Amino acid sequence: MPVQAVENRRLYRQIADQIERLIASGRFAPGERLPPERDLAAKLGVSRATVREAMIALELGGLVDIRIGSGIYVSGVGGNAPEDDAGPGPFELLDARGAIEGGTAALAAVNATDEELTALRETLEVMRREQASGADNEDGDRLFHIGIARATHNALLARTVIELWEWTRAPMWTRLNDNLYMRVNRPRWLADHERILDALWRRDAADARTAMGDHLAHVKDALLKATDETG
Repeated sequence: MPVQAVENRRLYRQIADQIERLIASGRFAPGERLPPERDLAAKLGVSRATVREAMIALELGGLVDIRIGSGIYVSGVGGNAPEDDAGPGPFELLDARGAIEGGTAALAAVNATDEELTALRETLEVMRREQASGADNEDGDRLFHIGIARATHNALLARTVIELWEWTRAPMWTRLNDNLYMRVNRPRWLADHERILDALWRRDAADARTAMGDHLAHVKDALLKATDETG
């Protein structure tokens, strides 16, 4: 039988392509509001998070405009949306981090030295200073998570977590994370990190895994709300 090409594009990119074609064909005209994300997700049979990733890609390409509390509107017909090499979508990335970093927290609870845990506490001080100064960077957050991975004493896990964090510099993640609404959540992130560190100091692997999973679930929920087109 004839050989057919295998579709290997990310799901959010496939959805973005569908909507881009609808815009190009005139089905959705400039200035027109697109259907709500929940409706699109139901019709396409995908998660709302995947639709959100598609909309962010289209917004970065200049095709749509996400207006907080109003909706998503067509802003152009000839955009330049990021291609597949733009990397994973932000929610895909968070799911990967949840699967991996829960395990690193559990292993670090067993293997971390007191010196390493003291260094992790110092990263929380960095986070507090960043919050107090209103800084946009998240050096303390990054150092905390990578520090936990290194405290597993497993070089492969540490390398994996570092690579996952490198993806947070990609345009799609930045589009979400730079939203001003995310600053409101910083005290919660700090409290989450304190809970994780407490479990590490108690050498409670199960609690460390749970605390890390809860934290990343909080981040995912906040990112969905941060640019919610319905307010």
